[in-house]
Amino acid sequence: MATPQSQPQNALQLRRTFAAPRERVFRAWTDAREFALWFHPTTDHTTVISSLNLKVGGTYSLEMHHKNGDVHKLSGTYQQIKPPEKLVFTWRWATDPPGQETLVSLDFLDLGNATEVVLSHGQFPDAATRDTHNHGWKGCLDQLQRYLS
Repeated sequence: MATPQSQPQNALQLRRTFAAPRERVFRAWTDAREFALWFHPTTDHTTVISSLNLKVGGTYSLEMHHKNGDVHKLSGTYQQIKPPEKLVFTWRWATDPPGQETLVSLDFLDLGNATEVVLSHGQFPDAATRDTHNHGWKGCLDQLQRYLS
């Protein structure tokens, strides 16, 4: 896996293999009930899904609640959905400047009883923002690993 320093300033890529069939892993990303159970960077967070309209042009909206009271609001629009192979969506924190959004692309590679997820997140405004998201994504993927176990 590439380290953030070797990646372009405005993008990151992570790969993780999960011991679950591709359809199961894809569903964990696209079913609102399942997504809420794991999509947060640590066990100190809970996630509330306000909306998840899984269609091209459909939107999602969620809140990550930290046990200290902090709430992080995230939303975006689905740009590509190809079950169970690919998912592409925009990403915008409520605190981001108007018009600033990034793009997330997920490829689900079928390894039989396992699935490799290739996550690309790009269009960051700077390296610091990319590195913060890199850390958060690693935590989220750890939570997904636990959820699928």
